[in-house]
Amino acid sequence: MTIGRHEDTERREGVVLTPEQAKSRRARNIAIGVAVALFVALFYFVTIVKLGGNVVPRAG
Repeated sequence: MTIGRHEDTERREGVVLTPEQAKSRRARNIAIGVAVALFVALFYFVTIVKLGGNVVPRAG
């Protein structure tokens, strides 16, 4: 079978970023990660506040 063999022998490099682009991408990824973490924390704390004392009496 020689179907797809040409693709296997062909090497694909992909996109090569400059150091400035790599630094910018890393900073953007960190900012997105922090924003997602804060969003999750916000939902967690809002849930805890809304449930309040209703959770402990039911568990006991």
